[in-house]
Amino acid sequence: MEYITVTDTVSAGRELDDLAPVYEAVFAEPPYNEGPRDVAEFLERYQREHKTPGFRLVLARNGGELAGFAYGLPLASTTGWWSGFLDTDLPEEFIREDGRRTFVVMELAVLADRRGRGVGRALHTALLDGVTAERVTLTVRPEAPAAAWYEHLGYQLVGLTQPWDGAPVYRSVIKPLRR
Repeated sequence: MEYITVTDTVSAGRELDDLAPVYEAVFAEPPYNEGPRDVAEFLERYQREHKTPGFRLVLARNGGELAGFAYGLPLASTTGWWSGFLDTDLPEEFIREDGRRTFVVMELAVLADRRGRGVGRALHTALLDGVTAERVTLTVRPEAPAAAWYEHLGYQLVGLTQPWDGAPVYRSVIKPLRR
């Protein structure tokens, strides 16, 4: 398996045609059960996010074929990431962002036939390699197998969030990157 990190906007934009079918296959599975509208929303979101300063994309390729990917970016000072919590009120100091404090893992997806071989762990490690933020965060569906995996990686629960009207409930988790 070859792992490739992409940080420039032009190259990251060119990868979208390869990312889309992997995203579609992974997130069509339960508990996500995403369909064409969700894939279209992913495509639209990615086209914005890959232009964010600090954006990072990691590709896992096996013989040239994409087996998985992960991408993330720093949270901007204007982020709404820390809103929509159902079970906690976060202190102002916790939610303060400046574009450098917190890196967010937006997506991590590995095709079903490549799971259990360390691909997800390698993608996660490569994604965070060289990130200078003090912490990393992400959201995960509580019923997804990935929820326990992220806990095993050392992520701690912040709370349950419903980031937009009609969204499923997610576990928001965080992990320190440096002390």
